[in-house]
Amino acid sequence: MMQRQVLRDAAVGVAVAETPHDLQAILQPACAAAIWRRSPEKSFQSWVDGLPADRLPHGRVIVRPEMVRTTLLTMCDAAQTPVCAQRDRLADDVAALATVFSDLMRAKWLRLRMDVVTTNACRRFHVDAVTARLVCTYRGTGTQYGISTDGQEPRRVFTTPTGAPILLRGTLWPADMASGLLHRSPPIEGTGEVRLLLVLDPVADPESECDPVQMH
Repeated sequence: MMQRQVLRDAAVGVAVAETPHDLQAILQPACAAAIWRRSPEKSFQSWVDGLPADRLPHGRVIVRPEMVRTTLLTMCDAAQTPVCAQRDRLADDVAALATVFSDLMRAKWLRLRMDVVTTNACRRFHVDAVTARLVCTYRGTGTQYGISTDGQEPRRVFTTPTGAPILLRGTLWPADMASGLLHRSPPIEGTGEVRLLLVLDPVADPESECDPVQMH
């Protein structure tokens, strides 16, 4: 979690990318996050929104980028996600985002998480203890973020659109300017909302990681 101290010359910029290539804006010194502005196809959104929660793919695994699609389909099989064109579309999109992210971060391995969230998980604003993280909410309310350079909660909170990937700097980002952009999962406990989100982190050495290489 971010310490309660004033961050001078903090990176607080949020770039809006029109294409996946534009996500490279995260490499600019003052940029703390980049959002790929896109909208999901209506047919896909209706499909994923209509799935029972126990049929949504979920799991956590460290994998090479080229194996992400196969891994996601394995998660779908485990959750008995119906085999259809929309399931393939989800797998294709997750794989494409993994390729974009791994190329940008020059990562040979990724930590892939597919989370099904119904509670107030990660509801406090924070900066992740990673180099960078890509989050894409496929169902439900997107990641919330705001600027804070004094360790307090952001005064203005913004919500990432559903289906729009957001790339966030973490505390391990190799730059002098710390991120002044905090984020959280939206508080949804008690609302009946079900979120499905993809989380990707770069992994330098999979053998040094504590995560079990399995789906759950």
